[in-house]
Amino acid sequence: MISWINGRLVDLWQTNQKFFALIDCQGLGYEIQILEPFFLKLKTNQISNKNITLWIKHIKKEDSDLLFGFTSKEQKNFFIEILSIRGVGSQIGMGILNKLSISEIINAINTQNKKLICSVPGVGQKMSDRLILELKSKFKSEIEFEEKKVKDEFDIKNPAINKMIEDIQLTLQSLNYKNKEINLILPIIIKELDVLAIKENNLSFENLLKLAIDYLDNDSSNLAR
Repeated sequence: MISWINGRLVDLWQTNQKFFALIDCQGLGYEIQILEPFFLKLKTNQISNKNITLWIKHIKKEDSDLLFGFTSKEQKNFFIEILSIRGVGSQIGMGILNKLSISEIINAINTQNKKLICSVPGVGQKMSDRLILELKSKFKSEIEFEEKKVKDEFDIKNPAINKMIEDIQLTLQSLNYKNKEINLILPIIIKELDVLAIKENNLSFENLLKLAIDYLDNDSSNLAR
């Protein structure tokens, strides 16, 4: 089993939507499928005959051995988690990581942004539903961290808005909205705030509360899933 590789970059090429690097490691040439952003970085910077290190996921099939290379252990582990979902193969997994960063995927799961996930080639509505459902349970701690990070940013930069968000949370609870729905909607509301409007004090508690209620009423059936 190959876990990672360090060797000299010999060649780069693209076949349809697959991107490859040929790595010379102690006289052996390893053909490795890599992610498009890293491929473009190597191609643009014309990095050849330089040593690079990749974290490897080795998939052994009856008629072939496939190597998938990633620049970080986190990417590799995320790829492995994606492959554990029924109906998701290696090319779908690479396609997701080609188009979206890990933080973007986690945010899409958190906000149930099916449109963004469906923008990945080969991912339809049913698969996006499955990805959101299963990845949400797999990356619960990461999703909670992303929510906290968003709130923390506003704690530092906009303490007045942070207080307003807390008041909105309490008001929504008093209006009998479920905590699960509220916790999902608050990061969305925060990210949709117009920074210029915040600085100019054009946003009021009433406007933000109305925005939150409108969002909850329109999407509560999806958020509750």
